[in-house]
Amino acid sequence: MSEADTEIAQRELYRRSNAEMLAEWAMDPLVDPYSVPLADMNPGHPLLFEANTALSWFERLRAEAPVHYCANSQFGPYWSVTRFNDIMQVDSSHQIFSSDSRRGGIQLGGRADPNPDPMFHLPMFIMEDQPKHDLQRKVVAPMFTPRHLSDLEGLIRQRAGEILDALPRNETFNWVRHVSVELTGQMLATILGVPQEDRHKLIYWSDATQNIGNPEFFATPEEGFKELWNCWAYFDGIWKERQQRNAPADDLISMLVQGEATRDMPPNEYLGNVLLLIVGGNDTTRNSISGGVLALNQHPEQYDRLRANPGLVATMVPEIIRWQSPVAHMARTALVDTELGGASIRAGDKVVMWYASGNRDASEIESPDQFIIDRANPRKHLSFGFGIHRCLGNRLGEMQLRVLWEEILKRFPKIELAGDPVYLRSNFIRGILELPVRIPA
Repeated sequence: MSEADTEIAQRELYRRSNAEMLAEWAMDPLVDPYSVPLADMNPGHPLLFEANTALSWFERLRAEAPVHYCANSQFGPYWSVTRFNDIMQVDSSHQIFSSDSRRGGIQLGGRADPNPDPMFHLPMFIMEDQPKHDLQRKVVAPMFTPRHLSDLEGLIRQRAGEILDALPRNETFNWVRHVSVELTGQMLATILGVPQEDRHKLIYWSDATQNIGNPEFFATPEEGFKELWNCWAYFDGIWKERQQRNAPADDLISMLVQGEATRDMPPNEYLGNVLLLIVGGNDTTRNSISGGVLALNQHPEQYDRLRANPGLVATMVPEIIRWQSPVAHMARTALVDTELGGASIRAGDKVVMWYASGNRDASEIESPDQFIIDRANPRKHLSFGFGIHRCLGNRLGEMQLRVLWEEILKRFPKIELAGDPVYLRSNFIRGILELPVRIPA
């Protein structure tokens, strides 16, 4: 696929979902959530996220039913957990709430299957319970140590500067494509140890994982998985090259090759873990980069303060990540009967932690609906999760944001919003597809 074809695919990727599913579960995403009977609320409907109206639904749930049961949805029945402390309790209780892909995994809609078909089941360490989760996570953890991240900062700064210097002036362009995707794609290729010219393949495969059931992108789910196995074929070649090289592990694939807990993975598990690293290195940072530009334009007084005091970048970065909440939710499956927030949850129930809601919980975050770049405790947010599954690459993502904004403030008096953003139709990644901007000359 050429770079131009990849860009077209990315732009159209999330525009439309399964037409039959949307017809069956039709809804008006602009409806007042307070007009919907509480028992009928389905806050995971993807159209709410595409219309950017989901937060108002969560506001009602936090007030009236913070642990809410949706009995009927396109994803099956599920519990929504919408308050900060309840989310922390679920996320920190891996003995009670499982991430295992065979029990339903980490996304709304995952189905339990104790004997899955290896052609369509892609296990990864974020969808494993103890002890396997920790053993595999430790293999790639050295990539994200403070020492290693310090070594990467200069490269991030160089690339950010080159990307920014190439941007047009006095001309409307899509910030997502020209900056957010480009910087994250370049760094993703670096930490995986693949050629820079292949970075657009990585972005394509990252997006494809979210569209297996989207007939506008793949005619059938089987076709979608065939494309993901093309990803495996590519990385199988990288794996074999790393085995022959037998050099110290300085990239993520080499770490997997040499790791005791990962060197003997079957093909579907290798593919699953590669896709986890690709998506984790792409979607969260990419959407925070876009979300920061949008938030500052929506709060011009904060943009003025930032321009007057560039030192505020350090506290602004975690505020951007809280505000955007790039991962809207993570799901778990209850292993035993338990109680949460006064609700009785049965073993086998799907439990969805809405990070996007917890990050707007006024009982824990002061003035959560305001974007404030110098919060006293800016790291108090849920975007990286808690417990054993806390985001491994959180510091790398923060560093990319910080360095990028330091370089932006050196160059541009302002980045102006030049049109309405286009949001992703996804209840998992709270993303931005298009962000039209203009940089005054």
